[in-house]
Amino acid sequence: MNMHDPIAALLGTWSQELNMASVVLRIATAVFLSAVIGWERSIKRHTAGLRTFIVVTVAGTLSMLLDIFLNNIFGTKFFLISAATVLSAKSIATNSLFFSSRNQIRGITTSAALCCSCLIGLAAGAGFYTITLVAVVALLFSLSAMPVLENYSKDRSNHFEVHLELTNSHYLQNFVTTLRRLGLKIDAIEMNPAYANSGLSVYSVAISISSEELKKYKTHREIIEALRTLDYVYYIEEI
Repeated sequence: MNMHDPIAALLGTWSQELNMASVVLRIATAVFLSAVIGWERSIKRHTAGLRTFIVVTVAGTLSMLLDIFLNNIFGTKFFLISAATVLSAKSIATNSLFFSSRNQIRGITTSAALCCSCLIGLAAGAGFYTITLVAVVALLFSLSAMPVLENYSKDRSNHFEVHLELTNSHYLQNFVTTLRRLGLKIDAIEMNPAYANSGLSVYSVAISISSEELKKYKTHREIIEALRTLDYVYYIEEI
């Protein structure tokens, strides 16, 4: 089954068969690698952490082991348990999504990572050790290294959105006028109802950079720092 898996070939034929030793190895592999992924999410305080990733991945591993066992015993050709586990993992991942007080959907990356972790568990259960290891490395690279590049490209884009808190709603027109003078274009403004009784006027503002000079020399961070100096701006940050 796994003759072309380099790690399985190094371990020996026992790791390619369904026996007690290979089952323990596959579950241990799933636990260890999912713990690494879960730890990465935990230290960044995301909705799904260490235990969630381990449980989802081990569930994927066990479901694949059961499907393989049933296929060997009864000659079935369907992986129904694995399919049901993937659907369950998708449900768990969906529940990890939530709206923040700033009308942002949070947990998308963690949700996708949970689904990927379940598939990694299936690969581990099938005895595809090399694929499992490569997939975990790729997932960790995406979660840990790519945000640096993502933030750089985001900070240099011509479009961004800010969370804006004004001391009074009457200053919104002043804020809009200031943006236009700076060479910025407002694409959309939405009032945030979550702050209705806070005494502040809170908005989500989508902005485009229309000035060529700003496009060349100013990052989003520098533009926001300049807007933060306005007397009537209580708080502002990019979202």
